[in-house]
Amino acid sequence: MQRGRTVKIAVVIPYYQRRPGILARALRAVAVQTVDAQLDVIVVDDGSPVPARDEVAQLSAGERSHVRIVEQKNGGPAAARNAALDHVTPDTELVAFLDSDDTWEPDHLASALRALSAGYDFYFADFYQLNQTISAFERAGRIEPARHALLPGERHLHVYQADMQSQILGGNVIGTSTVVYRFRSFRTLRFREEFVYAGEDYLFWLDLSRMTDRIAFSSAREVVYRDGVNVFAGSGWGTEKSLIRLHYEMKYKKAIARLYPLTERQVKENREAVQALRRGFVADVLHRVAHRKPFLDVMWKQLRIDARSVLCFIPLAIGLMLRRERNA
Repeated sequence: MQRGRTVKIAVVIPYYQRRPGILARALRAVAVQTVDAQLDVIVVDDGSPVPARDEVAQLSAGERSHVRIVEQKNGGPAAARNAALDHVTPDTELVAFLDSDDTWEPDHLASALRALSAGYDFYFADFYQLNQTISAFERAGRIEPARHALLPGERHLHVYQADMQSQILGGNVIGTSTVVYRFRSFRTLRFREEFVYAGEDYLFWLDLSRMTDRIAFSSAREVVYRDGVNVFAGSGWGTEKSLIRLHYEMKYKKAIARLYPLTERQVKENREAVQALRRGFVADVLHRVAHRKPFLDVMWKQLRIDARSVLCFIPLAIGLMLRRERNA
């Protein structure tokens, strides 16, 4: 990035909410950013029940002056983010992601810009997950800031000095709403839209980290995850959405083995995760059979991505029932 030139940052917000006021809250958090940059806020209304236009109308003239709205039929978060990336202008240097139900701390973009101006391509930060008072880094224990060198003159900006693929596959703590990256260097990178309910963000981080090892992060809590529509909401075991969630998690795990070179340990862990998902899928189907809930549509989808989930249904079902009897 050239000195003396105002950097342009596109803010990508996929939007689908059922309650008013959520998007307006996120946009106000963007409006109070302290960063010295030109912001281009691209909201993709993904067929939202509460229209984005109604939310933007709540803002003051100053708060909405840099907001653009793209409208499309509902396609999921990956499709919405890709639509926004397709609308990023050629003079844009950086892209920052913000989900519509989350908020940034005022200095988030300023911190990201300092890190990326030091020659890094990919930035993320610590954050608070929904209803948590302990940060994501602390809760997961996956990233210890003291093990990563500080950027010169900084107190909380670090050079990421570990294996990013292992971090993501072993229990990712990169929050989508914390990510800022150098769009100008990776213009063609997109989310994989076939992963509707799980994994599309992890795959994007994996793809990006294979393109660059210039990664920086902030140990400061720069983002707060808040309540809104979540693809995993109401998808606990035995619920209406649980089987489709298990299907997409399986799709993600199978893709990992196909798309990326894995270490021997990662192969083993991925196989164990796949087997656990098979057992979970069978258990969920048995629950649906017992309670006369529909499952055939998802069963056919599962057959296409993991035939063993269906072909091994009987032995897995017997094993689950025997395990339940022993635990009774």
